[in-house]
Amino acid sequence: MNPDAPTVVLASASAVRTRLLTSAGVPHIVDPAHIDEASVRDKMLAADAAHVAIAEALAELKAQKMSQNHADVIVLGADQVLSCDGVLFEKPADIVGVRAHLNTLMGKDHTLFTSVCAVRDGEVIWHVNTAAVLHMRPLSDEFVDHYVDTVGEAACQSVGAYLLEGLGIQLFSRIEGDFFTILGLPMVPLLEFLRDNNVIER
Repeated sequence: MNPDAPTVVLASASAVRTRLLTSAGVPHIVDPAHIDEASVRDKMLAADAAHVAIAEALAELKAQKMSQNHADVIVLGADQVLSCDGVLFEKPADIVGVRAHLNTLMGKDHTLFTSVCAVRDGEVIWHVNTAAVLHMRPLSDEFVDHYVDTVGEAACQSVGAYLLEGLGIQLFSRIEGDFFTILGLPMVPLLEFLRDNNVIER
């Protein structure tokens, strides 16, 4: 780690994202951006925007907003959307929503689009979009009950109602894509960007 490196600001309240940065040795602080994501999403959907474009727009908005509070510092914004059969999913609001997500997704392929944007002094200096395709296996009622009882409200923190690093891995028969994309922060390209900007050692 470069001891003279600027602090990175993560404009996200995601515990998973900050844990990934910490585990990878990236110095950062967390300063979540609060934006009206639903309004942006609804307007872009009404304009028939691609789902990946929605993730990219939200990531940039978060980074731009918090860049106003952090001069000469790299601010990272990130967002993830789930697309299945042309429908954009949001995080389930409660356990009833978790069950509804699982019942809709089971037996189908869906795509997770993850976008990360870096802004410094209001200027976008880097961004990356990645995608992963996940096939959720058919689930028995017994397994759904076991999953909901075990994972509980934590499932509401995931747009797909699953925690892949835990019991959620049992939901799937096939996964195509990067593990970090699924967790919401594509670490390999992000770390390369941070090395290029002297945040971490090359």
